[in-house]
Amino acid sequence: MNIIPFSEDELTIIGEHIGTTPNPAFPFRAPMYNTPITPKENFLSAVSRKGAMWFPSASDSVAVESRVNRDHIARAEVFDCGPIQTLEEKGGPDLFGVEWVFIPVVGGSMVKPGKPMLEDVNDWPSVIKFPDIDKLDWDSCKTTNQKLNESKRSLSVTFQNGMFERLISFMDFENAALALIDDDQKDAVHALFDKLADMYIHMISKYMECLNIDGVTFHDDWGSQRAPFFSLAVCREMVVPHIKKIVDFCHSKGLWFQHHSCGKNEMLVPAMIDMGVDIWLPQSMNDIDMLFEKYGDKIIFGISPPIPAEDATDEDIELIAKEF
Repeated sequence: MNIIPFSEDELTIIGEHIGTTPNPAFPFRAPMYNTPITPKENFLSAVSRKGAMWFPSASDSVAVESRVNRDHIARAEVFDCGPIQTLEEKGGPDLFGVEWVFIPVVGGSMVKPGKPMLEDVNDWPSVIKFPDIDKLDWDSCKTTNQKLNESKRSLSVTFQNGMFERLISFMDFENAALALIDDDQKDAVHALFDKLADMYIHMISKYMECLNIDGVTFHDDWGSQRAPFFSLAVCREMVVPHIKKIVDFCHSKGLWFQHHSCGKNEMLVPAMIDMGVDIWLPQSMNDIDMLFEKYGDKIIFGISPPIPAEDATDEDIELIAKEF
């Protein structure tokens, strides 16, 4: 990329970006600045390692979490161009009929406790009913979100339940974690994950028919605040092959792939690289400096600026920005 020298005129706001319906969590639209290239062009150039005019931020992209995927309704994570998700709409069955309960005080949903679908993964072929992806309301998804195709930001779609998270939703956490290391269940886990990968690939293909997407964000939380839920060896054996299948498909279609994985997962970054992940947004408990130094030539890391206190002065905010 031919880098154009920065001009303060670039900070002039010339409008607002097209985006999903504003909601209480994100009640504003991203401002459009007088930049020499569009945020989409800058974002895609950065992801492809061709350089960037400025450091891309989250506001340079727009992510769709459409009602076409019931996971988003169940998990209270609908972000599309339709109506704001009401309190009554949050929770309920996901794509597989797993019941979720919305917890207002935490602003999110959890699987209804006490009755997991599976106790042994070997039973999944007779218990788990996969959705018919072609019968989902893709026409409504296309019509509702059509204006996003005009966006000057990088457009992506999000999947809330990745491989391990989906297994947790079927089995509860303890049984899901155990299944990854139980020799009597491993083959069944692989078969289930492989079919899930095919389902996600099918859904990505349908999204591509509806929207001019540039990328995919895939949620699969792998750790707690202190450590991962499983070892690098287990991750490479049980999870990597199946997410890699999805990543390879995305790359074959020219899409970037962002891995959303909460927790102190720095020791699992080699697995992300094995999968071909383009972007990971590590939380602050991870050693960002170490990650960048060790793996920065193989994967892009997102960083989060400090959040100033509510009573911070202009001088405080300016100092925080300079230190950042």
